[in-house]
Amino acid sequence: MTDPNAIQPSELDQLPDRDPEETAEWQASLDAVTKAAGPHRAAYLMRRTLERAEGAGIALPKLLETDYVNSIPTSAEPAVPGDEAMEQRITAWNRWNAAAMVTRGSKYGVGGHIATFASAAWLYETGFNHFFKGKEADGSGDQLYIQGHASPGIYARAFLDGRLNEEQLDNFRREAGGNGLPSYPHPRRLPWLWEFPTVSMGLGPLSAIYQARFNRYLANRGIKDTAGSHVWAFLGDGEMDEPESTAALALAAREELDNLTFVINCNLQRLDGPVRANFKIVQELEAQFRGAGWNVVKTLWGTAWDELFQLDTTGALVRRLRQVPDAQIQTYQTRDAAYIRQDFFGADPALAEMAKLLSDDKILECFHLSRGGHESRKVFAAYKAAVEHKGAPTVILAQTVKGHTLGEGFASKNANHQMKKLSVDEFKNMRDLLELPIKDSDFVDGVVPYGHPGADSPEVRYLQERRAALGGPAPARRVHPVAPLPAPAEKAFASFDKGSGSQNVATTMAFVRLVKDLVRDKETGKRWVPIVPDEARTFGMESLFPSLGIYSPKGQTYEPVDRDQLMYYKEAKNGQILNEGITEAGSMADFIAASTSYATHGEAMIPFYIFYSMFGWQRTADQMWQLGDQLGRGFLVGATAGRTTLTGEGLQHADGHSPVIAATNPAALSYDPAFAYEVATIVKDGLRRMYGEAAPGEDQNVFYYLTVYNEPMPQPAKPSVDGVDEGIVKGLYRFNTAESAGITPPANAPRIQLLGSGTAIHWALKAQQLLAEEWGVAADVWSATSWSELRRDALEADEALLRGEERVPFVRQALQGADGPVLAVSDYMRQVPDQIAQWVEQDWSSLGADGFGLSDTREAARRHFGVDAESIVVAALAQLAKRGEVKAASVKEAREKYGL
Repeated sequence: MTDPNAIQPSELDQLPDRDPEETAEWQASLDAVTKAAGPHRAAYLMRRTLERAEGAGIALPKLLETDYVNSIPTSAEPAVPGDEAMEQRITAWNRWNAAAMVTRGSKYGVGGHIATFASAAWLYETGFNHFFKGKEADGSGDQLYIQGHASPGIYARAFLDGRLNEEQLDNFRREAGGNGLPSYPHPRRLPWLWEFPTVSMGLGPLSAIYQARFNRYLANRGIKDTAGSHVWAFLGDGEMDEPESTAALALAAREELDNLTFVINCNLQRLDGPVRANFKIVQELEAQFRGAGWNVVKTLWGTAWDELFQLDTTGALVRRLRQVPDAQIQTYQTRDAAYIRQDFFGADPALAEMAKLLSDDKILECFHLSRGGHESRKVFAAYKAAVEHKGAPTVILAQTVKGHTLGEGFASKNANHQMKKLSVDEFKNMRDLLELPIKDSDFVDGVVPYGHPGADSPEVRYLQERRAALGGPAPARRVHPVAPLPAPAEKAFASFDKGSGSQNVATTMAFVRLVKDLVRDKETGKRWVPIVPDEARTFGMESLFPSLGIYSPKGQTYEPVDRDQLMYYKEAKNGQILNEGITEAGSMADFIAASTSYATHGEAMIPFYIFYSMFGWQRTADQMWQLGDQLGRGFLVGATAGRTTLTGEGLQHADGHSPVIAATNPAALSYDPAFAYEVATIVKDGLRRMYGEAAPGEDQNVFYYLTVYNEPMPQPAKPSVDGVDEGIVKGLYRFNTAESAGITPPANAPRIQLLGSGTAIHWALKAQQLLAEEWGVAADVWSATSWSELRRDALEADEALLRGEERVPFVRQALQGADGPVLAVSDYMRQVPDQIAQWVEQDWSSLGADGFGLSDTREAARRHFGVDAESIVVAALAQLAKRGEVKAASVKEAREKYGL
């Protein structure tokens, strides 16, 4: 680390020059070198001097780019401690089977990608043989974020290892039969193999950073020793254009996450063409990562280039490599030696002279085949440097050729990402190149065979011995048998059953109060992971700061400005709260790491992430899908929810649709509780289901989404009738009837059922009074805690019916015998309650806040959207008038009376 007392670069220009004569001598020396040897030599000397200064710890601005050469010269490469020839054969088998699997599947039209793994084969094989720690050793092993399009190569290695069979390979991308393989890393589809879903581009790198950070969080809080775990993220250079890919680079450097390595496969191609056609993606990425504080290792050229660099006494070759844009490098891969002599070497007289010393074969070897990412020694050197580097994360920029070894029809072609198969002749050429013992007669009826050296072959024994030495198979996901977490003390939940009396309490505050009690639990309190994106004070969570502490790997190195206050801002190395700043994406990445800790580390953690509901699903729904795919568990809390409860902030803060988005996620259990006791009941049941004793048939791998409101309202006591808890969890229960609410409707009064969720139930309760007192209508009020859970149950009933099983949806059971029509209302779009309409036997209508939000008072906004109590009354009368149970004139009269 840099000495904090040292003079910093920004200070240098502010200091007086103590020796102007010495300064002038240094400047004159630079001028002399420039004049005598040229500007390139002067630049070379300056770069070497700056590198020496950086290595000596002298505070100077960092070099953001280095020459377009390997960071580790050949002379400094360590020996690979294994059998390189054996590893070469293993890699050849993997290349073959990956291509065969996708080609064989192409007849079904299911697609697949061949070229990505062909470029990255050595990046994976070197790691599997020498670096990636498995789950069967001490600790948690390493965490591997595999590049999604490289999955065929990972399956091919698992086949060689005996973990997959030919039938499974033949069912690549055909999972319906139950013995298939998912297209990409999908833990939900292949939970014994894949840990991390990575194909939604950009989420892998972001998640890898926060996973490495969460590993440190667990260690610093004394929950698990994660010192032996290293996070490896394999990425594509094109993927780095996604904003999420680089969104947290500064966090990784700031927290010195030297337990993290990015391996970026720089094959210079994205899906349709070059990543940086007119520029150089490696240099761009180097500057970006160096500027963020990462250690950068470039592995660009193979050993065939050593001779060329030794001949480069003037630096012309290095200069030319920096000048040539990526698209031209790609072109060289496909052209003959004459073209390369003219276009590359002919651009500089010194290079033209060098080319005279090179044979055509040498030129083609260098420009067609020899890349740093295709040689085990180069990759091993880079990985070793990465794991040994301390104080910062490392990124390895490995240059490769997309489609390497697949033949001239694939290598570096713009279309190779979309090419799904090789011809038989191309496979035979590939076989000859890889020197595989596959006979022409093995191609039966033109079908390419899988290749396997035998379960007891030297290759398989070597592979398995290497993995055993590193702690077992990889990649692998393990859910270690752990005892269910004990349920927290009942009093934490029961305290909400009696209501708030005369005190008005927002459900946001009720949830925070509940969490305060739960984190004090002796058994499970330490397992809660509160996550908030710089809005803790908005949600009333600042009281947790001094008691739980905000996590910081450095602790608190300053005296907080509010230290004399009771709820001061306290950071601590063992802090429990993750206060992430203004980043919903980073907070979600935190949540994913914490919610899957039960599998990654065998330690069940209980994350709750509280956020403005408008800025959760709308911004990070892709990560919520990733969360479900990774089988995460925990509580997402959309605070200041609804379209009309935070209206002073305007339409950008007015959430009328997060339950709609949440309903699209099969792993999300979405609730819109109205009262504090409902919040407590839902959280209690969520803890039981996800962390305790789940009921038979219940999927534990779910997460909960609760919408809570910032509007202080009276919190009633829980109704003391049977079935309330069941109704809260399943999504619907009758809160009261007109009679139990103390309303005495006239004899034979028309009756209507009002269904409300969240804050809307208060408007329904007011409408209940107005209907009785002013229109002689009896209304029963129901709390719809979860429209989407009601729908999910009804869909399951429909599916059961197709199987010949009779099942009545819960919503129909609950409303059975309820007189009159049903009118549903929420603070969301009408399609939120409308999702259950087809299963309700009574006449159905709904009200909701459709359209954009606006800035005004809550009352004005509700009148604007037509969801306030008076609007409910008019809508109820209209329903009853349609049935002939009230006079049609009553609807017009009510509309005029209420100013609608």
